[in-house]
Amino acid sequence: MNYKMIRYTLGWLLLFETAFFLIPLLTGIIYTEKATLSFLWSMLISGAVGALFVIKKPKDTALYAKEGFLIVALSWISLSIFGSLPFMFSGVTKSFVDALFETSSGFTTTGASIFGQNNPVDMLPKCILMWRSFTHWVGGMGVLVFVMAFLPLGGAHNINIMKAESPGPSVSKLVPRVKTTALILYVIYFALTLIQFILLLFGGIGVFESLNIAFATAGTGGFGMHGDSFASMPSYVQIVTCVFMLLFSINFGSYYLAIRGKFKDAFNTEIKVFIVIVLAAIALITADTLISDVFSGFGEALKHSSFTVASIISTTGFASADFNLWNNLSKTIIVMLMFVGACAGSTGGGIKVSRIIILVKGMFRELKMSIHPRQVKKISIDKRKVDHEVVRSVNAYIICFIVVFAISSLCLSFEETDLVTNFTAVTAAMNNIGPGLSGVGPMESFAGFTPFSKLVLTFDMLAGRLELFPMLILFTPQTYKKQ
Repeated sequence: MNYKMIRYTLGWLLLFETAFFLIPLLTGIIYTEKATLSFLWSMLISGAVGALFVIKKPKDTALYAKEGFLIVALSWISLSIFGSLPFMFSGVTKSFVDALFETSSGFTTTGASIFGQNNPVDMLPKCILMWRSFTHWVGGMGVLVFVMAFLPLGGAHNINIMKAESPGPSVSKLVPRVKTTALILYVIYFALTLIQFILLLFGGIGVFESLNIAFATAGTGGFGMHGDSFASMPSYVQIVTCVFMLLFSINFGSYYLAIRGKFKDAFNTEIKVFIVIVLAAIALITADTLISDVFSGFGEALKHSSFTVASIISTTGFASADFNLWNNLSKTIIVMLMFVGACAGSTGGGIKVSRIIILVKGMFRELKMSIHPRQVKKISIDKRKVDHEVVRSVNAYIICFIVVFAISSLCLSFEETDLVTNFTAVTAAMNNIGPGLSGVGPMESFAGFTPFSKLVLTFDMLAGRLELFPMLILFTPQTYKKQ
């Protein structure tokens, strides 16, 4: 185990986080807010610790799979702990657990918040609001991917960090060099964010709100700046955000292929299935809300149904309407979309469409083999065979998901809340959605949970964002053995 390289990488991560604090710091200076000092103190602490960790570069810079998983898990934990300092120093949160929950929710792009009716988000300083949204943007593509785009850490072994941090059943390089791959991903990410920001400026909401919404949408995070989330936003802003929530749900590798003119490869099976799921969900929810007279007309029903489907399947978590009040059919579809999630290689959470495809194909393969036991049949997607290792990892992921979900639900069962609240709270946390149903609906908050439950949900958010394995490996004794 290369502990020195782990320490060195964590140091650079903290130095980058120190630089990230500059954006909310400048926001606070522009609006002359007292909370600005909280970012200054946070910069001094994170910068000092980071400098101490990188003062001596290790001679051995090799990073293998084990180090990659440990670095990713420890990096995201450290990022959340130090990122919670502004919430504590500014006094906007009552405890460290609340600050950690809010920060973890931001970096993991979950969007679940402790701010609600009793603690309105509208009253927060603008620099804190900027920090909340910016954590979404940083965490959306992956902070270590961002670091690798600018710093050579482990040379050719950087792919082990990218594999551990990037969402999806498999990760491949777009170009031979991992650093160049990371840079390409962030250029596409930045370009899409910039385009959305410019389009939002035409919606009459101002630079500050446009920037916050663009950050939150890009990371598919969903921290809102108002108590009603997106309900009070102009229709133009809702439509633009709806479109970009779906765009950020697409594998960024597909954008790279499209730029290179490989449109057939870019428009793959996963994207096709994703589009079918989105359209089917919109049609069903639109029809259900019309039949139940939730909205006055077809236009309103279609707009809010489309926005909600885009928000949930992309795991952004914005809400243009309180879907907690909709019929059971619509709410059931919403919960199902929470588990499906976005495409692999996007900024969205959930199980991922590619895994769903592999699981369904695997199910049909097993049904055929039960009838014809001697038949040899492999799973294929886009006329390419799926490696056995990928299928094995998908099956292992689902098993781990069910186990973590069950244990977390059991832990939350000690809360004096109803089953729907607890179940959807865990669902929203593990799939990085944000809002759930009942007590954690889109117009509610997570403030009512006990500190213990908030820590459980914090773990779920981190585990869900990192695809479970990096966080679970922390608790495996074999990880720390020499051989």
